[in-house]
Amino acid sequence: MSDDSPLPFTGERFTPECVREIWYEHWHRYAFARRLAAGRRVLDAACGEGYGSALLASVAADVVGVDVDAASVAHARARYGTRPRLRYEQADATALPFADRTFDLVVSFETLEHLAAQEALLEGFARVLADDGLLLISSPDKRTYSDQAGFRNEFHVRELYREELLALLRPHFPHVRLYGQKLLFQSALWALDDVAPASCETLTADGRAEQVAPGLAYAPLYFIALCGRRDLPADLPALSLFGDAGESVYAHYNHEIRKNIGAGGRIAELEAEVERLRARSEPAPTRDWRWWRRKR
Repeated sequence: MSDDSPLPFTGERFTPECVREIWYEHWHRYAFARRLAAGRRVLDAACGEGYGSALLASVAADVVGVDVDAASVAHARARYGTRPRLRYEQADATALPFADRTFDLVVSFETLEHLAAQEALLEGFARVLADDGLLLISSPDKRTYSDQAGFRNEFHVRELYREELLALLRPHFPHVRLYGQKLLFQSALWALDDVAPASCETLTADGRAEQVAPGLAYAPLYFIALCGRRDLPADLPALSLFGDAGESVYAHYNHEIRKNIGAGGRIAELEAEVERLRARSEPAPTRDWRWWRRKR
């Protein structure tokens, strides 16, 4: 029997009970990986709570989720372990206990920046992958995630700039397709005909829409790299969009806007009341009795 009790959120390790921005970021990575996992032997390295491994197992030939944390592995087994083609094992991602060429796809999200032994991690992934296997890995862009934001994540050991990430990947994987990931406020137009779109158009305007340029001219917050020793799949999308039908980010945004508007009206009422009370409490003007002495 599965156990649906949530794993406590530590502030860093994602759980499916998290909401808004972090929910979109983490689920999108696995939703993107799902197309690559179909019919393949998959390793989810540093699987955490286990939700992503479970999603991939719905289409993969076999999925193994590994994590160094025993509590997370126990939780994943209890919550998802009855699903077919899926198992969880406790293991260090930098010292994988698997034979060479065991997997066709390795996914590892939000792992690299937590480790000092990044080279060992990549060497292990390359070793356990089949010759035509693929690696899908994420990494925050240090330039936008930390430098420009003035932010330091206490859980991160070594973040990478774009050039550093590519330099780490390419000795093991000559073919790399690099994606940027970031939550964007977009106006979406899509064909409602029952056909798959053959292409997509992306446009980015300046603040006043005086200049409109093709492409998504945003600095990514995260990099998602698809890597292989051989040619990458030919049908990779140039753009992947992901959302939830309930639009939870916008629901929260609209709730906060309504709350702030209501608070603004209430503040105005209180300020007016303060002014009325101040006017009532001011002492009456002192009467000048000198007129009486002048008349005498």
